[in-house]
Amino acid sequence: MSWIKTVPFDEATGKLRKLYERVTGPDNNVDNIMMAHSLRPHSMEGHMALYKNVLHHSANKVPKWFLEVLGVWVSSLNQCSYCVEHHFSGLQRLLGDTDRGDAIRAAIEASTPKAAPLDNAQIAAMCYARKLTEAPAEMVQADVRALQDAGWDDGEILEINQVCAYFSYANRTVLGLGCSTTGDVLGLSPNNSDNPADWGHS
Repeated sequence: MSWIKTVPFDEATGKLRKLYERVTGPDNNVDNIMMAHSLRPHSMEGHMALYKNVLHHSANKVPKWFLEVLGVWVSSLNQCSYCVEHHFSGLQRLLGDTDRGDAIRAAIEASTPKAAPLDNAQIAAMCYARKLTEAPAEMVQADVRALQDAGWDDGEILEINQVCAYFSYANRTVLGLGCSTTGDVLGLSPNNSDNPADWGHS
């Protein structure tokens, strides 16, 4: 499941056990990306707090399905198949349109986001995400201005920025520790967006 030792759910005790119980899905399944933190439970706690608030919070204004599109896009750019598979499954469930989801993924895999069935504002966000992921030191104010001109307000731009930043963090966690999807249930997420403390996956 990863290149370092991990503690399975059945062997977890103390704080780790309590955190596992908060993030479990069906049959006490814990995603491998979370299990990779098991030797340092405090870092799992930090990861989940960031993930929940950036992607699964009711105060966000950008549609959650599009935040997932950005996550799949950033993960594809970073060549993180683990996050691509997990979040594409979540995207399909949220979007409720398999054909459209498949078309978005095809455009992502071809690195041609302008070919995706997305509106102009969403395409602008995809362009921003690409530059932020591939050349972060080259970002300039004009990159944010392009989002503003496309119709995003500054709070929404912050959401877009944070989702892109989070996924690069998650991708490096996965790629740097060799996490695989073996044993994972794809597409689960903490869906109770009204309660930031509810990390249960469904």
